Amino acid sequence: MHYAKLLTAAAVGTVFAAGTAIAQDKSLTIVSWGGAYTASQVEAYHKPYAKKTGVKIKSEDYNGGIAQIKAQVKSGKVTWDIVDVELADAIRACDEGILETIDASTLPKGADGTPAKDDFISGTLHDCAVANIIWSTIYAYDDTKIKGDKPKTMSDFFDTKKFPGKRGMRKNPKINLEFALIADGVAAKDVYKVLETKEGVDRAFKKLDTIKKDIVWWEAGAQPPQLLADGQVVMTTAYNGRIFNAVAKEKKPFVIVWDGQGWDIDLWVIPKGAPNKDTAMDFLKFSTATEQLANQAKYIAYAPARKSSVALVGKYQDGKIDMGPQMPTAPANFKNSFQNNFEFWADRSDELTKRFNTWLAK
Repeated sequence: MHYAKLLTAAAVGTVFAAGTAIAQDKSLTIVSWGGAYTASQVEAYHKPYAKKTGVKIKSEDYNGGIAQIKAQVKSGKVTWDIVDVELADAIRACDEGILETIDASTLPKGADGTPAKDDFISGTLHDCAVANIIWSTIYAYDDTKIKGDKPKTMSDFFDTKKFPGKRGMRKNPKINLEFALIADGVAAKDVYKVLETKEGVDRAFKKLDTIKKDIVWWEAGAQPPQLLADGQVVMTTAYNGRIFNAVAKEKKPFVIVWDGQGWDIDLWVIPKGAPNKDTAMDFLKFSTATEQLANQAKYIAYAPARKSSVALVGKYQDGKIDMGPQMPTAPANFKNSFQNNFEFWADRSDELTKRFNTWLAK
């Protein structure tokens, strides 16, 4: 079924009305995470927006955080117009006053006419940010490299006796500390209750100590699939969409282990003083409309942030893979999972990053 047929004429008008008013010579610098994720945004958002409005889009990659946004805003030399960020970073940046505010009432209604504030999944609309996708950090392995029993739980990732070999992990305390506690026996739903205590943090670092010598650190989202493909690691944490892309597009023999997955949302933010603020806001509205969010799921296994988009999620771009079961939010994948606690990380990111870096240097 074609997405357009499911949209009412009113909804289509809402989605595109603002875009037609954008001057043809406008440009937009859109910053995201690169690789398969940015590629999905280019297909679902950039290309149709540029075609509709004539706006020239420049795509840039970064590795997350708010340091670059802060530096641009504080110097008064802002070059980025709209940035894809994680939730904890969106909250911190908004609190620090380096983002433009966004009026949720101006966002397009859902395909069925539902106001945006009711159509977006709970917790995905914020004062300075609008979510586009729900994603998760999982771990994966190369099925051809592990004989016999296969990894099934988070504890298996930390068990280098049963499953010898290097492990890939993101060079950041976030998610690693949660995974360590889950591997140490903490239920995913209780992970932040434990991590909020000094004893819990100590316990997480103690668990990381058990595999520290076997860790290969990664920073960019495109690295984990490459680490697996090159045989540099036997397992690696990764963003679920990157592993899906390697399997679906590159036919890699990788397997995702969903147990203990940490799910999160990515959101659009506009740096304070963005050179093309009005165009950025228009693009934000366009890209977070029902059809565009559903369309992105054709290219990568991240779930749309709107309720009205879920029913429109179809098959992968090759027409062969049903994308519903590939979503982090699919019931079978969601059993032992936790949502990234943005308040915890907004409050304690600096403290725990400092301890993590000290731990790394030992």
